[in-house]
Amino acid sequence: MSVLVYAENTGGLFKKSVYEVVSYAKAIADNLNTTVTAISIGNVEQPALASLGNYGVSRVLNVSGDQLKQFVNQAYASVIAAAANHLGADIVIISNSFSGKGLAPRVAAKLEAGLADGVVELPNIDNGKMTWKKAAFSGKAFAITELLSAKKVIALTPNSFELRETGGHAEIESFQPDIPGGDFASVVRDIVRATDKVTLPDAEIVVSAGRGLKGPENWGIIEELADALGAATACSKPVSDAGWRPHAEHVGQTGIAVSPNLYIAIGISGAIQHLAGVSASKTIVVINKDPEAPFFKVADYGIVGDAFDVVPKLTAAIKAYKGSE
Repeated sequence: MSVLVYAENTGGLFKKSVYEVVSYAKAIADNLNTTVTAISIGNVEQPALASLGNYGVSRVLNVSGDQLKQFVNQAYASVIAAAANHLGADIVIISNSFSGKGLAPRVAAKLEAGLADGVVELPNIDNGKMTWKKAAFSGKAFAITELLSAKKVIALTPNSFELRETGGHAEIESFQPDIPGGDFASVVRDIVRATDKVTLPDAEIVVSAGRGLKGPENWGIIEELADALGAATACSKPVSDAGWRPHAEHVGQTGIAVSPNLYIAIGISGAIQHLAGVSASKTIVVINKDPEAPFFKVADYGIVGDAFDVVPKLTAAIKAYKGSE
């Protein structure tokens, strides 16, 4: 039994989520007494590829070419499946990122493998039986899933596993599988990023606000707090619907689902649709002047107070603390 991990890159660089999924794969491989091979698709520099060895990868299959410079879902799935077949890999691990959510089921279909997506912990292994804990019902519950297929595809929830450096070394080799021409019937020509700030799916800290801010003109206190924390900004659905903030910042059941280490909700009541998109957060802090706000029932920490009073004081305290470090 061997383990293959997909190392997703953005602009030729690996984000933290890649090292998380590699660390996760290494932990599984150690339990199974095997090794981890990574596959990288796109034009990634050698130092970045080599860095995977520090987290437990022993071998990197590097797939490059102009056709694969930008993410193409079907083609990338074909490459990952080809690598799994080439290696005889029994377990393929992918980050449950925006692109990973599209890749994982396609790879599973090509390999005729069982799929567990939204996984949050290492598997329980008992006499060859492997069960996986995964998020269910939009993050409101967990399911314990057993994959009975010989091959398994696992999509790991970002921020659910710690980084583990091993100090190892990875051998890098070129891999050029045959890709069906039909995989390029629809391609991405270019990606224009709206901002150079931290993106919501990758953020470890998210500062989010709702209608309690009363209007878009008051969003400065949210952005200032986010800047002090190095966080991404988000909002509730009514805020994006009203045009106060862009729809790209809407988190919730009908928006972006996030799983940061820290989620700060300011002036958000906590409707079930919003909670469905943020409940996977490790720590939730709620600031609301209504002591009966539903969000307090799921919060790890709560402050009952006016956001216009609390948030500037919180920002000042964080800046003072960082200045004293």
